[in-house]
Order: sequence, then structure tokens, then C-alpha cells
Amino acid sequence: MLCDILFIDSNYKIYDGVGEIMGLIDNAIDAFRFKDTIFYKKNSDLQDRYIALKKLNEEYPNNEVLLSELYIVKKGFDGENEIAYQLKKANIGMYVLRDIKFKYEDLTAQVDYVVITPVYTYYIECKNLVGNITITEKGDFIREFTINGKKIKKGMYSPLRQVEAQREVIRKIWESKTSKVKKLFASNKFNYYRRALVVAANHETILNTIKAPKDIKYKVLKADALVRQIQYDFSHRNNDEWLETKKSMEELAKAYLQLSSNDSVDYYEFYKSKFCNNITSINEDLEERLVRLRKVRSKEMHLPAYYVFTNDELDKLVEIRPKTIEELKKANILTPIKLKTHGEAIIEEINKNID
Repeated sequence: MLCDILFIDSNYKIYDGVGEIMGLIDNAIDAFRFKDTIFYKKNSDLQDRYIALKKLNEEYPNNEVLLSELYIVKKGFDGENEIAYQLKKANIGMYVLRDIKFKYEDLTAQVDYVVITPVYTYYIECKNLVGNITITEKGDFIREFTINGKKIKKGMYSPLRQVEAQREVIRKIWESKTSKVKKLFASNKFNYYRRALVVAANHETILNTIKAPKDIKYKVLKADALVRQIQYDFSHRNNDEWLETKKSMEELAKAYLQLSSNDSVDYYEFYKSKFCNNITSINEDLEERLVRLRKVRSKEMHLPAYYVFTNDELDKLVEIRPKTIEELKKANILTPIKLKTHGEAIIEEINKNID
């Protein structure tokens, strides 16, 4: 009998009966009407890192290690933003979650993008690397780039294996929360409906997949090809595949968000401790020594302390740390008479701080 038939959609819900068939038809119509890209979770770990590093860079402008980290984080953040820009143009109804973290026992997974479409869910690993990427016939990733005019060619850990490993963590979570009936009907289709992709977000990257195995070739693509791949998958789906509604996609996005771990990190304090504490202690030491110098010179010359330098001038000396009279003059911290009278002594004290 028709009412005894089980209908299973791509997310492995189970339907029973004629009434449900009419619901499926209505849902299919709704799925074709819905064309928007909805970012259900917009923020990301890289965004938080970038904001924290920018703030610290304003406070510690001469910290080269911090600047290097800021450059690396910005590259990754720009890559994520490029994918977000492409997804906005998809014209296929979808829900998008950015930077989702999962935990299962001692396993963890971090997915740059979870993209929920009417048929498939995509787990996307974003790579915004400088240089070109070649995938060999064995599925190995080779990166080629140039540093100081020298061409460098080296292997890299497969980002596809990385995102597939993340998918396995999510599978374990799904299996731990899924009934035996659903697992019986749906387990062998888990990867089919949850697809892993690697997206190279750097426009200048040349992606060579000519010799790549067939099962890898179409899973690694550039950002401007991402939407075309999703559209291709959607248009070439099986006719009997269930189309999710806007409501069911939202529910699925909500479920992903609820399953995700929300370990928040204060990246301002993290990076300050990692890159800036040493500079803070150096600055404090320099400030103390300059205050002592001011006290000695004001006493020796029978001058008020602010005739040597004021507290505001002290702060600027500690922040800029000029190492020569010329640098001190260009910094425009002291008046000409203070520069002439105390400049050499100040520079000598500052240079005691240099390793």
C-alpha cells in the first residue's frame, strides 16, 4: 500500500503516506522559488584575529613579528571574503555558515564554510595561497612560488584530505545522534549528500588539475568556479531527489549551529601575550630609565623636570624610540633648545635598550 512506503529525503527524514506526497510537491515548488543566499553565521575566527591584530598594530606599530602575523591573517580573511562574495551571486536558495567548529570525543573539526543548498550540503576549505598549485596523478598537491627571485617547488598537505577528515568528524556526530533506522537507510549516502570542496581564493593562483584523479579534479576549484560547480550539481541531480524547502534548510542550518562548539578566544590578549609582552616590558624599562635621566639632569642643571622633557614628550620618546639625533629631530618631539641641550643624553639612554 502507498501509505506503507517510506520516503527518505536528502537529510534522511522519513515520510509516510499520501498526505506527505502532496507536501513533497509543495516543498519542491517552494525550493524552486527560493533563490537567496542567507548567511546564517557571518563571523569567523579569522575576522576576530584580524580585528585584534589591527588594534595591536596601532598600539605597537614597530612590531615586525606582529605585522607578519597580521599579513598572514589578512590573506586568509580576504580569501574567506572572496568565497562569501561568490556565494552571494549563486541564485540558488542556500543557507551559509562561516567558520563552524565541531567536537566529537577527542576529535575536532573546523570547516571554513558549510553551504546548505536544496539538495546537497557542501563543506568548503578555503585556501588563499601565493603561488600556483598542481595536483599530480597520485592526488598529491604541489605548490610553486617565488621568493626573492628564486623559484620554490614543494609538496603541501592535501587540503582535500583535510576537509574530508572534517566531514568524518561530522559523520561521527551524526551517527551518535541518529536512530538505527535512519542509519540503515542513510549511512551509505552520507558523503554523497555532504560534499567536500577545496576553493583556491587567490585570483592569481594557477590551478593545474590536468593529471589529477577524476574523483579529485572537480573537488578542487578556484573561487570564481565555485558557484558554477554548485549550479552544475543542482541541475544534474537525480529526478527523484528531494528538494529542501527554505524552512527545512533553515532548520538544518540551526542544527549545525547548535552542534558546533563555541569556544571563544580573546585574540587581543592572546596576541598581546604572544607578540607584545616583551615590548611592553622593554617600554616600561625605558620609561623608568628616562625618568631617572630627567631627574638627574634637572638636578644637575637646576631646572624643573619639564624643562628636560614633559610627560607627553616622555610617552612619545618611549613609543617612537629614536636611535639617532636625526631620528629624534625628525620625530619633532622636543623643542630645538631641549634637543640641543638633552638630545645626546636621551639618545644614549634609548640605545642602551637595543640588544
